[in-house]
Amino acid sequence: MPQKNKLYLKTFGCAQNESDSERIKTYYQERGYELVQNWKEANLIVINSCVIRESAENRVYGLIDKIRKAESASANASAKRRIILTGCLVPISKKTIKGVDEMLPIKKISFKVEPLRDKKRAALITISSGCNNYCSYCIVPYARGKEISRKMETILKEVDGAIKKGFEEVVLIGQNVNSYGADLEESSIFNLSAKGGSVSGGQSSMGKKRIKSAFPKLLEEVAKKNLKKVSFISSNPWDFSDELIEVIAKYSNIDRLLHLPFQSGDDKVLKNMNRGYTKQEYLDLVEKIKSKVPGVKFSTDIIIGFPGEDEVAFQNTVDVCKKVGFEIAYLNKYSPRRGTVSAKLYKDEIPMSEKKRRWNILNDLVNKKEK
Repeated sequence: MPQKNKLYLKTFGCAQNESDSERIKTYYQERGYELVQNWKEANLIVINSCVIRESAENRVYGLIDKIRKAESASANASAKRRIILTGCLVPISKKTIKGVDEMLPIKKISFKVEPLRDKKRAALITISSGCNNYCSYCIVPYARGKEISRKMETILKEVDGAIKKGFEEVVLIGQNVNSYGADLEESSIFNLSAKGGSVSGGQSSMGKKRIKSAFPKLLEEVAKKNLKKVSFISSNPWDFSDELIEVIAKYSNIDRLLHLPFQSGDDKVLKNMNRGYTKQEYLDLVEKIKSKVPGVKFSTDIIIGFPGEDEVAFQNTVDVCKKVGFEIAYLNKYSPRRGTVSAKLYKDEIPMSEKKRRWNILNDLVNKKEK
């Protein structure tokens, strides 16, 4: 039988969801709840949901169903738990979800709530939420909304608070960290230059232009502090400015493993993904970073079997992997995500067996190579 004021929190998805959950813990602790590690011991269950892929959404439904079935099988009528759903599923849900008592938009849990960090290795610091990129396969802009940056002084204050509690590492988190500050009026005080152009220095052939960003300044201010390591995720190639490269090169405590998703090495596929750069522009950026930052290494994301990815297109992706020499690649077999542009415009024409074959090739090439 669940005890009074016991909270079980389940987090699905990315580092930003993990960061949000640290504030959720404090939010409910302040309301008299004690955190437990087993949902069977709780009378309140909060599920922080992820919807980046349909399989992630289905895991949320699966957990809700598992809990409700267990309650139905119980002889104790008072064993029913209150389930609150938050996270990315809430904004895109068109109807009340069966088995859920309350839908809680994550925005209702303010950044003024101090996060409860029980992972001592690194402090997760959210610098922005939402995304303006609208990659055709991605549901995040619809789930998280437009990009909203936190004020720099509040971020730096949170970093200082983490240092006082003994943290020696921080991770700066956003859907697109290197466009941080574009929506802040006070960005002008950072004396930023709006250097137009693509990752290779001129206007992108895909029509994307680099926007004003305060991220190089923010990263520098964090790197100046008494920290052993400063990392950031995730960055987009078209906003990876020369100023950002200079800051990374200047401070040795900034992580030399950079996560730089490229998703595909084929120009046509990249265009249909709305990624905003070409294969060559991505490779040029990597070479520029390598020339400025000795010892730098890269991790990446790749989508396998996106509509239109024939064998030639796939080999272009293989070529990028060979030329860059990634430390690790997070490989995802494409599946249409309901509500995205690619699901509406393109047929998922590549058989799963072929996606698996290509996945194995890339996994063997990148993730199983001798380091």
